[in-house]
Amino acid sequence: MGNYSSSITDGSIHDFVVKVRNVLLVVNVASQCRCTNSNYTELAELYAQFKDKGLEILAFPCNQFLKQEPGSSQDAEQFACTRFNAEFPIFHKVKVNGSNAAPVYKFLKSNKKGHFGGSIKWNFTKFLVDRDGHVINRYGTTTSPMAVAGDIQKALGDET
Repeated sequence: MGNYSSSITDGSIHDFVVKVRNVLLVVNVASQCRCTNSNYTELAELYAQFKDKGLEILAFPCNQFLKQEPGSSQDAEQFACTRFNAEFPIFHKVKVNGSNAAPVYKFLKSNKKGHFGGSIKWNFTKFLVDRDGHVINRYGTTTSPMAVAGDIQKALGDET
């Protein structure tokens, strides 16, 4: 996945995740959080609204917050796809904080710190990434996915 001897802020997210020119909404998800139903429902709505215009949602199950994603990666994917008809990618479970955090989350956090520093504070933190792979915004758990629609539309530009 590349040479990590350089600063984690160098390059773009495409060095870690994908080599396409989509706008990305990257979200750490959990199946047993009080925010699960609303977030997954709205993520599915956002994806339906913008997928053909260049949006990709990348969901990363994470069990670091009160163990609210206790099952396997396959369990998390089945939950999202069966209960919420999620059509966006559900990746393997990752850590988003600590020394074993996934490289993509190290990159995201180093490029867009939250109100209380770099750490992810809870499930359903969202990062919006432009077509060039640069993090343009970060949204906390309490920001609903549909509230990000305007920013997504701006990031998509003239192609919407």
